[in-house]
Amino acid sequence: MLTVVLAPFFAALAAPWLVRRLDRRASFVLALVPVAIFAWTLSRLDAFAAGLTDVTPWVPGLDVALAFRLDGLSGLFVLLISGIGTLVVLYAGGYLAGHPMLGRFFVFLMLFMGAMLGLVLADDLIALFVFWELTSLASYLLVGFQSEKPAARRAALQALLITGTGGLALLAGLILAAIAGGSWRLSDLVLAGEAIRGHGLYLPAMGLIVLGSFTKSAQWPFHSWLPGAMQAPTPVSAYLHSATMVKAGVYLLARLDPAFGGTAAWTTTLLVIGGITMLAGLVLALLETDLKLVLAWTTVSALGALVFLIGPATEDSARAAMAFLLTHALYKGALFMAAGNVDHEAGTRDLRDLSGLVRAMPITFAATAVSSASMAGFPLSLGWVSKAITKAAAIEAGGFVPVAVVTFATLLLVAIAGVVAIEPFLGRKSEAAKEAHEAPPSMLVGPLALASLSLLFGLFPDLVSDAVLAPAASAVAGVPLAVEAKVIKPFDWTLGLTLVAFAAGAALYVLWQRRAELWRDRLEPVLSRGPDAGYDHALVGLARLAAWQTRLWQPGLLHRYTAATFAVIVVATLAALFRGDLRLAFPLDGLRLIEIAVMALTAAAAIVAAIATTRLLAVTALGMVGIGVALIFMLFGAPDLAITQFMVETLVVVLLALVLVRLPGFRLSATADRPRALHAAIAGATGLLVIVLLLGVLAEPFDSRLSEWFARTSVPEAFGHNIVNVILVDFRAIDTLGEIIVVFAAALAGLAAIAARATRRGAR
Repeated sequence: MLTVVLAPFFAALAAPWLVRRLDRRASFVLALVPVAIFAWTLSRLDAFAAGLTDVTPWVPGLDVALAFRLDGLSGLFVLLISGIGTLVVLYAGGYLAGHPMLGRFFVFLMLFMGAMLGLVLADDLIALFVFWELTSLASYLLVGFQSEKPAARRAALQALLITGTGGLALLAGLILAAIAGGSWRLSDLVLAGEAIRGHGLYLPAMGLIVLGSFTKSAQWPFHSWLPGAMQAPTPVSAYLHSATMVKAGVYLLARLDPAFGGTAAWTTTLLVIGGITMLAGLVLALLETDLKLVLAWTTVSALGALVFLIGPATEDSARAAMAFLLTHALYKGALFMAAGNVDHEAGTRDLRDLSGLVRAMPITFAATAVSSASMAGFPLSLGWVSKAITKAAAIEAGGFVPVAVVTFATLLLVAIAGVVAIEPFLGRKSEAAKEAHEAPPSMLVGPLALASLSLLFGLFPDLVSDAVLAPAASAVAGVPLAVEAKVIKPFDWTLGLTLVAFAAGAALYVLWQRRAELWRDRLEPVLSRGPDAGYDHALVGLARLAAWQTRLWQPGLLHRYTAATFAVIVVATLAALFRGDLRLAFPLDGLRLIEIAVMALTAAAAIVAAIATTRLLAVTALGMVGIGVALIFMLFGAPDLAITQFMVETLVVVLLALVLVRLPGFRLSATADRPRALHAAIAGATGLLVIVLLLGVLAEPFDSRLSEWFARTSVPEAFGHNIVNVILVDFRAIDTLGEIIVVFAAALAGLAAIAARATRRGAR
């Protein structure tokens, strides 16, 4: 499985070279990678029920592994990612033929594919999070591919900020889930559902995981980034909306449903947010005139429907969610590719400028018609089969509301299917249609293949129900399930309700054609204040907050930084001390008069340095403090440290005195920005804290294991008899290297400042 995940990343490395050699034909070579992954997954259909595991150590010291698991749920996603990915790669070769950045595009696309495969196959929580963030990064690159457009840059940044923020919440939630479940493996957490739901961390873990999933899968109120992502080229839109990133949140909710589902908090949150997102997406789809945006809002609605179906955590809801997941992937991928064909060949995707394309683009129309029928849930399509399973899940959820929501969504979907399939293709030829022609074969394979599968699986649902949908639903429910998919069902009240919804949707479409512009104008003031505008206001507010806190915390005054740093250290350390058991020792026996004199001299020099009003007096007093410390070293048997301290203090005092003499204004500043009383309090508290800590350390018995280890290993392992040197150079080599780098960087900065001053003098 590691090879399956890494293959697209290696393909990404080879993509630029292939494009330089083969141009658009490189898509045929790159498509072999997802084709091989698709074939590999198909060959393991029989293992979906039991599951396959592959573990490769990654960070053994932290017990982090590249652990992958292939079961019914991840297998369904791998089939969609690789199967639709193959068609998207072929489609991109035709859609972007001649584009100067085609090689770069394939790099981003293959990275996206590999990240998504790693996400759905990952069984280790840390690996899952890494791939989760890689999908956000890859989508940022794809959405902003046309970086010369300000709208594309804005959309890419919006997607990255929203999904990236959700990713941080997800990381915290996964950590809490691992603590509650006692494991960092998803497969273990699924089996530890009872322990997780009964743990005190359940609610915060659930809230954070749901938040991360909602941002990724564009749930209200985080949905605005997904329609904005339509700035990406159509191959990206087709892949993003059908099989990849937007389904990642749905995947995680479905994966964790056995562990977190079944509680009122889980069910209510998913039902409410999923229902709002589902209906809001459909209403907003009707208000759009851009064909891709219509489809984008229906994706938002479909993601809401999937969350809505996962919410009840029942067996029927698991069946319905998996059936609709497959249905949506097939029809949405086909519809986006068809929309790309219309835009590519007619020169526009504005529905107000499109009509009569059926003669110029009959194959695209056929794929659009079949896929739109599946989206609406018409008979003989896979949408009809999944609609029946969804109705059963709504009835099992209980109450009037779930059935009403599903019925109303069906009504709106019928009207939207009319907008997508009828308006661009039927009717009088528009100006755009007069110059249009059918797309090249590479751009027709994708929509035709996916539309044909929607029709094939609708007529013969047993082809996927037992081998694919049943293992996936079983993984979501946590128990073995069978999926009964019927093409023809006896007439009952649910079928009658569906037929009524079909008729009402057709009537709404006819009415919508006449009143659409009026309703758009009336709702525009309301929609302009929606979540997308809220995102812009949030960015402005964040910038203002950053400017305010920068003025507060970074005024360029060193004494304020120092005071804040020591204040935080004092408060944090005192909080830790009060929570612990602190014992103090007062070793006053054997204290000599000379030691008292040296300490008094050092303390007096420190006080003088603090209250000095001239720079020269302050520097001199600081030098006395350093000499006092050197004397303490001498008194306690550290002559080498004492000599070093004497040399450093003497040199520092001399150099500072020479520099300060050359500075104007030889007195220290006494501005109002120096609250001396506050600074004195912080300094006193810091000193007392250090005294308390030292007395606490002295109260503990001396542990000589480390010093004995240094003495024992210095010669045989580091080949040095001077233990201090060995510690600095070998055992603490990285620490010492860091100190050297700091000194070196400071020296370079000083050299640059001197050189700049010399340059300015030369210029004058």
